[in-house]
Amino acid sequence: MSERVLIVDDDPVQRRLLEAAVSKLGYAVTVAEDGAAALQTMANAGHNQFRVVILDLIMPGMDGLEVLGQMREDGIMVPVIVQTVRGGVETAVAAMRAGAFDFVVKPASVERLGSAIRNALKVEALGNAEKQRRGKGTDAFSFQDIVTRSPAMERVIRIARKAAASDIPVLIEGESGVGKELIARAIRGASGRRTKPFVTVNCGAIPDNLVESILFGHEKGAFTGATEKHMGKFVEADSGTLFLDEIGDLPPDVQVKLLRAIQEGEVDPVGARSTVKVDIRLVSATNQNLLERVKEGRFREDLYYRLNVFPIMVPPLRNRKEDIPLLVQHFIGRFSQSVPGCRTTGISANALDLLSAYDWPGNIRQLENAVFRAVVLCEDEMLTTAEFPQIRAQVEGIDESGGELRGYLEREQLPAAEPVLVEGSAAERIDEQPSDPGLLRAVDNKGHVRTLEQVEKELIRFAIDHYDGRMSEVARRLGIGRSTLYRKLKEMGLEPADGGEEA
Repeated sequence: MSERVLIVDDDPVQRRLLEAAVSKLGYAVTVAEDGAAALQTMANAGHNQFRVVILDLIMPGMDGLEVLGQMREDGIMVPVIVQTVRGGVETAVAAMRAGAFDFVVKPASVERLGSAIRNALKVEALGNAEKQRRGKGTDAFSFQDIVTRSPAMERVIRIARKAAASDIPVLIEGESGVGKELIARAIRGASGRRTKPFVTVNCGAIPDNLVESILFGHEKGAFTGATEKHMGKFVEADSGTLFLDEIGDLPPDVQVKLLRAIQEGEVDPVGARSTVKVDIRLVSATNQNLLERVKEGRFREDLYYRLNVFPIMVPPLRNRKEDIPLLVQHFIGRFSQSVPGCRTTGISANALDLLSAYDWPGNIRQLENAVFRAVVLCEDEMLTTAEFPQIRAQVEGIDESGGELRGYLEREQLPAAEPVLVEGSAAERIDEQPSDPGLLRAVDNKGHVRTLEQVEKELIRFAIDHYDGRMSEVARRLGIGRSTLYRKLKEMGLEPADGGEEA
């Protein structure tokens, strides 16, 4: 069965062209005429029905960025390739920041679309395999497996080792992606329950009406749809460790029952006539400020103090950037083993500088995903900045002038203009013309406003190219006489175009 691609575009002509192009590449295609229709199509078909989404950014009603945001909010992690028009690079940057996999500029060639789709499918397929492999290999995780050289993280490890020596309840706090679950697994690995079950529950990912059943279990027939008896996570973790992630998202009524389970060591399965005794070590985690939620009345104060017996705060990656080189090399070594034919063994200094300049709001999880994508798509031994387009878009913006992002221009078939040489040293070259003919750059590569002379040079050079060296037309369009134009060319050290003299 062919991989299915969802095309979202409000332009019927563009939809037909894209449908024909993607079908020609051998993929099954579904089309949607706007953002709302796309979300409904995905909801009706199921998240796993589509392997790639090609999404137009400029649409009436719900635009592409809103669709992308709603997809992520709904947990739809299908790779998204966004479409933009020439000159719409700022919107493409915003889409990359919002998690888009790649972008193409209309009209994109069949080859460019094929490359983007293949890369998306390749990263997704190997990503799923890597998740399964990683999930199977975490039982023996220990503090020695935590990759760090940060003093802040070393303090966290020292505190966590002390917590592991007893069955004291632990509350791990920190932003999403900092590695709270790894700390929990390391605590379990250093405890007396290391050979017993380790059961994880993401409280924020469970519908409110199912939280009680999933945590405490239910009897057959306890509610509509309860066709079988379910033991619940507390019973499943009996004698071992129960890790409750995002515990701040628990509904108030379930908080009451959780407090009783912790205090009494027993749970009440839904529909059961008696309680069930359990012996667990509880480790909780949150990316929220639970104390603030207590003050707001959204989290029980008595439960908070029951959970917060031994607090551990894990710092964000932006506060321990000395770990980035170590983590990157660790991920390269791990991922290169799972990618068939991979030759990648390291990363360039420029690429490492780029990664170190980024603040990583998604922390280690985001860094891990970025390195994985880079390793999958890299064809050389060293990762370069070209393998991190999403990070470059956020650190540098998508600079159409060439340089580090020239790969984007080549892939998008956008012309990167050649620099104009003036008399004097190479340092006196004017800046390159942006690929969008409607743009003249106001700042240079160091972030300083360019001089009027530089901008004037660039404008004259562009006008000569644009009008194919027809100097009378160039002068007329610039609003100056031909003699003035030639004088300026001479003063600036610019050569008239070959054959530029007109009769």
